[in-house]
Amino acid sequence: MLETRPQSVTAATTSESRSAASATGAFAGAGGPRSARRKRSLIRRTGIVLPAMGLAVLLVAIVAGAAYMVSPRSNGASSLAEAIDALPQNHSVALLEQERQTLIDMSNAVRTLSVVAKPATVNPSDMAAASGSGSSSSSSASSGGVTTVSAPAPDPGTAQSIAYNMLPSFGFSQSSQWGCLLNIWNRESGWNYQAENPYSGAYGIPQALPGSKMASAGADWQTNPATQIKWGLGYIQSIYGTPCGAWNFELANGYY
Repeated sequence: MLETRPQSVTAATTSESRSAASATGAFAGAGGPRSARRKRSLIRRTGIVLPAMGLAVLLVAIVAGAAYMVSPRSNGASSLAEAIDALPQNHSVALLEQERQTLIDMSNAVRTLSVVAKPATVNPSDMAAASGSGSSSSSSASSGGVTTVSAPAPDPGTAQSIAYNMLPSFGFSQSSQWGCLLNIWNRESGWNYQAENPYSGAYGIPQALPGSKMASAGADWQTNPATQIKWGLGYIQSIYGTPCGAWNFELANGYY
């Protein structure tokens, strides 16, 4: 004989099961363990994707900027240089720039004493020997307190010959003034048109200081002995009157 359960008990059991299922669903809907797992998974995916997207945007911006810098319209390096120049400079950079400009100015000042061709420096012993040879071949005479020196005419085609032939154009006597001029420029430069004093920067046959003064006699003053001699005779005429007047001053002072 089968045992028959009361319908009330079965109904109660079914109601309890439904209540439990409903409670489980409500717990899950309220953020139970299953919902928490879903949220954590979404956070992980979001935490990876967002930085990756940001890095990609940054790389695209860098590539675009570099492409603009090297494009023909931007003139490449010049645009980059302009951008760097536009940056504010601090005090240290300004001081370095000032020192650089000072060095440039000093270098330019030194170059004003140099010549296109390599200059020949004057050896004091050579000048003394040249002066001695010039004096030994000449004779001296005193007239009115001024010593005049006579010397034979130089060889043709030399710088000395140019000066000898140029004397009358300045009103100087070849017989009485040539020996004095010969002695002056023997001592000063040895008649070397490239002679340069390494200490003062005086240049050329007449040892003009600075050498650029001779540009008033010709643009080729650095390489043309005739231009240098023309300037030197004009200088002697305006300052000392005659080559012998300049020679007497040279003897007394060591320069003219």
